[in-house]
Amino acid sequence: MKTTRLLLMMFDEVELLDFAGPYEVFTTANRMAARRWPDAAAPFELTTASPHGLTVRARAGLMLQPDTALASAPPADVLLVPGGVVDQLLGDASLLAEIRRRSHEAQISASICTGAFVLAAAGILRDGKATTHWEDAADLAHRHPALQVVTDRRWVDSGRVVTSAGIAAGIDMSLHLVARCVDMELAQRTARQLDVPWIAA
Repeated sequence: MKTTRLLLMMFDEVELLDFAGPYEVFTTANRMAARRWPDAAAPFELTTASPHGLTVRARAGLMLQPDTALASAPPADVLLVPGGVVDQLLGDASLLAEIRRRSHEAQISASICTGAFVLAAAGILRDGKATTHWEDAADLAHRHPALQVVTDRRWVDSGRVVTSAGIAAGIDMSLHLVARCVDMELAQRTARQLDVPWIAA
């Protein structure tokens, strides 16, 4: 089995479930895969990174320790950018350039919630359909008029870029990525283990 390398960002004021939801999905998928294919390599290799490799404080106050700094992280097949309060990220040109570089290396760049603003500011999310938290959809459309921002989808898969709606929708999108990177059965087993009522559509 091919191992998909994931790079999951964290930063000060990250929405905790935006980060923890996908983290839980992919690590649970590894456990479910080990039951299904006991002699195979894990399907996902997950690295967490903050902008400078330092501990960050999530929006809810929980301290998170990354594996590494974003610039020092190993190459990834999938870049995951959660949301939260992203104003500081949007104003950091060097960080946006690094996110853009990481995206060019990856096969898929995915955002959760207001992470869509980061992908758009980095020039990764440019046009076509996208989604974000319903409360922020009008703002995303105003800032990036080339985007067709939808609010009736839990996630939007545009090929190289995948966006999810708000907060808990990152779990749904991550299950979709499990199905896309491995297969639907593993995604369904993972959803069942998490007790998530997931609809693969």
